[in-house]
Amino acid sequence: MIRIDKNSKGTVAMVYAFSMAALVIVFIFWPSWWVRIPVLLFLAWFCRWQTLFHSVPERTPVSSDNEVVAVADGRIVICEEVDEDKFLHRRAKMVSIYMDFWDYHVNYWPVNGTVSFTQYFPGKHALAFKPKASEENEHTCTIVRNAAGKEVLFKQLAGGFARRIVSYALIGLKVTGGLQCGIIKFGSRIDIFLPVDAEVLVKVGDTVTGSETVIARI
Repeated sequence: MIRIDKNSKGTVAMVYAFSMAALVIVFIFWPSWWVRIPVLLFLAWFCRWQTLFHSVPERTPVSSDNEVVAVADGRIVICEEVDEDKFLHRRAKMVSIYMDFWDYHVNYWPVNGTVSFTQYFPGKHALAFKPKASEENEHTCTIVRNAAGKEVLFKQLAGGFARRIVSYALIGLKVTGGLQCGIIKFGSRIDIFLPVDAEVLVKVGDTVTGSETVIARI
């Protein structure tokens, strides 16, 4: 059974309403079945795609204090050591996951722990795979601190078509790795910043599954 994300039910309802209205207009003004059938097939495909896009897939979550799971479905586009001066104020290992139009866009907590920081930042909507998108695009930053005091920072980044970031983070909230922490509407990216001594288990080009793929150990 398909389960729609609780913050996306209105979006999916609008998609179906628009499709029905478009179909009615076509059937009224274009009597030819050579027009009706392609439009009907396209709208059926579009509704199906949007339903799956905004759904929450069945997963077997990896919940751990020291194993970091992928925050989203997608492809690894960045895996490098960086200076994270804005929030962590130290060297960190950065892993970025790019989500395209065909990926589920649900996001998941990376580790078990407590939310120590969260903040929304308005910004641009450049293509999410560009390196500067991490700083310039609209994003939400969240830090989860595990029982050992190690912190994992992740950014939910809006992309060229993304227009809404949903985050369930609240400071002080105790979270379980692998469970849903939000959703990003349309093409977007997740940046994850790990302790510099973390053992990263993925590389650029790898495909990961949110909630299930372990990307690092801290």
